[in-house]
Amino acid sequence: MSEADPITLPRLSYSFARRFGVIAMLNEGKAVLATLPDTTLEALLEARRVVGRPVKRETMEPAEFEGLMAKIYAQGDLTETAETALGADMDLNALADNLPRTSDLLDSDDDAPVIKLINGILQEAIKTRASDIHIEPYENRLAVRFRIDGALRDTLSLSPRLASVLVSRVKVMAQLDIAKKRIPQDGRFSLNLGQRAVDVRVSTLPSQYGERLVMRILEKSSSLMNLSDLGMEESELDAFTAAIRRPNGIILVTGPTGSGKTTSLYASLTTLNDGSRNILTVEDPVEYALDGIGQTQVNNQVGMSFAAGLRAILRQDPDVVMVGEIRDPETADIAVQASLTGHLVLSTVHTNSAIAAITRLRDMGIEPFLLASTVTSIVAQRLVRRLCTSCKGAYKPTDREMMDLGIKPHKDLRFFKAKGCSKCHQIGYIGRLGLYEVVVMDDTLRGMIHDGSREIDMSAHAFKERKDLLQSGARHVLSGLTSAEEVLRVCRAKVDTEVEV
Repeated sequence: MSEADPITLPRLSYSFARRFGVIAMLNEGKAVLATLPDTTLEALLEARRVVGRPVKRETMEPAEFEGLMAKIYAQGDLTETAETALGADMDLNALADNLPRTSDLLDSDDDAPVIKLINGILQEAIKTRASDIHIEPYENRLAVRFRIDGALRDTLSLSPRLASVLVSRVKVMAQLDIAKKRIPQDGRFSLNLGQRAVDVRVSTLPSQYGERLVMRILEKSSSLMNLSDLGMEESELDAFTAAIRRPNGIILVTGPTGSGKTTSLYASLTTLNDGSRNILTVEDPVEYALDGIGQTQVNNQVGMSFAAGLRAILRQDPDVVMVGEIRDPETADIAVQASLTGHLVLSTVHTNSAIAAITRLRDMGIEPFLLASTVTSIVAQRLVRRLCTSCKGAYKPTDREMMDLGIKPHKDLRFFKAKGCSKCHQIGYIGRLGLYEVVVMDDTLRGMIHDGSREIDMSAHAFKERKDLLQSGARHVLSGLTSAEEVLRVCRAKVDTEVEV
């Protein structure tokens, strides 16, 4: 079948198509009704009446039909939806209607202008693989920005008078208090886009011109990665896999917000989840449900902190414990004690490098001799955008670029840079890849930790034979997977280590 073109035919409502199993579309210029095997004659006659022209029936299996329906009805012009909302009379009472716990974005029965605008924004964000939606009020405009592959991109500029009603409607969806506008609030809601189930985490923050709103999009249907899918080099992957196979110890994943730490932890838990271990987690929030693993949500309002949750799950006979983040001395101390009593502990720390995690834990009051005997491996990671293979362009790098990446200058060397095309929405990048540095504790490094050595000295020993973050990024630049600009955006430039071409 040629590609469907639903625009030139009167479109059947999504609720009708879903309920009765019939889609109107064009196939090589002819009107076609795609149907399920059990679609009734009455539904066909009604669809024929709406289309208003002779039609041909084409029967599909349920899976193929659902895929076609999601493809056709997920298409939407966000700009037109925004213009409709801008020209409409805003009524706050219409925004107060409570939604069910899970609502379907594609159901066109509810056509209130602001709802259509929100639905259009969410549809566009999911279609463009955005991880976050930022709605930001300013004096003369309301900015809507999407974070795609880690970088923010302007999407819409709306009238500032839309800010309060749009935020209020999202608050209703997330079951937040629309009357409280001077304090931050957090919530979440679920929705469906065809066959795709999505969780949306909502955060509001008061600002000078109104409430800022950020929505984090989490697709439930996204398959979790295995360790081999993370993109580590073979030597780093072998070292990290060996560390998580140990019966006890502390394994830390470090990096800034949005660097993929949770993905790495989930990949580790998936590898360990073979039915022979009791695996328990304390997370804030629980982003993805893992079958066979006990996951606990942090709730500070009722006293359920990381420390309290970790202390409780240690009484549940665990073999493996995952703590979402070590952010205070109490949690760090309990994690160390758990490791000393025979548990494998996985967690994250917000530091700029792997070795800096040792310094951070020392600052939290953990004795150096305890760190030396419990920490077994530390992974630091970053995410960089992957160059679009359809439009990336080669160029001769400057000496400064090669020096910043620690690459030995070579006259025949070629780097690649982003250009932009229709495939990548003129961005020049599609998807992301990981940069990793893995620190494995040996006797020398344990002795240095015990003796309180300087961070720079520990790093020099740890990366004597292993690649650090910048060297990992330089390899990807040389292979044409990403640009020098991307690597230097997330890694600190240095000139003391050279990567052979």
